[in-house]
Amino acid sequence: MIKILSIAGSDPSGGAGIQRDLKTFQALGAYGMAIPAALTVQNSSGVVRTDPVPSAALARQIDALLTDIRPDAIKTGMLLTRQAVSAVAKAARRYCINDLIIDPVMRASSGRMLLRPDAVRTMKKELFPLALLVSPNIPEAEALSGRKIRTRADRDAAASR
Repeated sequence: MIKILSIAGSDPSGGAGIQRDLKTFQALGAYGMAIPAALTVQNSSGVVRTDPVPSAALARQIDALLTDIRPDAIKTGMLLTRQAVSAVAKAARRYCINDLIIDPVMRASSGRMLLRPDAVRTMKKELFPLALLVSPNIPEAEALSGRKIRTRADRDAAASR
């Protein structure tokens, strides 16, 4: 059975984050594991607050899991802080994770920022080069590339950037 690790925010409503990832992994027949990088206070109306998991605790949990159970892939979601981004990048390098999928969750649908500005820079510099796939939505791709996306050619140019 394929094993997939999600490192992302925790959504107590189950509609996003590690809870949604675990549901998706199970529906696809994969064994899902999860490490929270951030905690959200939210409900179906939106995100009220975000709190980071301390980066030392995040790094220890990643190390504890990866020295025991080797995932076939790691998928990230909301990492929130540059320290969390760096912890994931360090672990991906240390454990030679080849199948790293980055969902650069930057903003809640309600508009609340879910990735701090310094974390965006760190993600581009440290995490994106390690990724097999980066899967931003259109607003995230615009923010990451610095380009407006209206056409297929715009999407291709933003992806190349």
